[in-house]
This record gives sequence, structure tokens and C-alpha cells, in this order.
Amino acid sequence: MLGLDLGEARIGVAISDPDRRVAVPLGTVRTGAPQDLKAVGAILKEHDVAEIVVGHPLSLSARPGTAAVHAEAFAGTLRDMFGLPVSLQDERLSTVEAERTLRGAGVRGRDRRDVIDQTAAAVILQAFLDRRS
Repeated sequence: MLGLDLGEARIGVAISDPDRRVAVPLGTVRTGAPQDLKAVGAILKEHDVAEIVVGHPLSLSARPGTAAVHAEAFAGTLRDMFGLPVSLQDERLSTVEAERTLRGAGVRGRDRRDVIDQTAAAVILQAFLDRRS
């Protein structure tokens, strides 16, 4: 499974193990159509992905804002383009959890900024996997 954390400049990418138990950061993709979709397509093919999870940035009150509507549209585009199941996963506080994880691992400043998006994608995908088990 592939997990995506949509950001303004980058899309964080994570992948699960074949048994769909553990999510690990994979990298980032620069935003901007159509290059971001082509890059995601290449990742799907390279890793033989069967399902996609997109972070759904609801507000703390669980209401969809502009970013959530964008995530819903992006998920629909992925579904239409690649013919794979695409699910939305509530991502509230995923970046906060990713920051905490990286800080706990001793990753500092600029290094943390370089991996925060892919770590957040792993948090989102792991939450989805945990919910399914």
C-alpha cells in the first residue's frame, strides 16, 4: 500500500510491507500537475502497489476545509487515472506526531524539515493499517 501526505510544495510518500502491517517513509514528490501524478504513477509501478491511502486534512472539529476538498479531488484523480482503490485517512495531528517521532530520534532542524512529509505519510498509512487490522 502507498500512503500520501499532500502538502503545498511536496507530497510525502510512504509504503507498507507486503503483509500490510508496517508503514515506512519512502520519499517525497514535488507538487504540480501533471508531474506529481506521473511521479506517483512511477512509484505505483515500481513498488507494485495495489491500494493508495491519501491523508484527509479535516479540521479539529472534523469539518472539511479547502485542503480536505483538495485531498478528496486528488484521491478521485488517482482512482480514475490508475484504477486502484483509494481511501482517505483522517490525518489530524499526523504532522505533530511525525515531528515528535523525528525529535525523539534525534533528527534536528533542517534534517527534520527534509523528512517531515514522508514521516507524516508513514504516520497516516500506519493509522490506516492499524484501523484495518
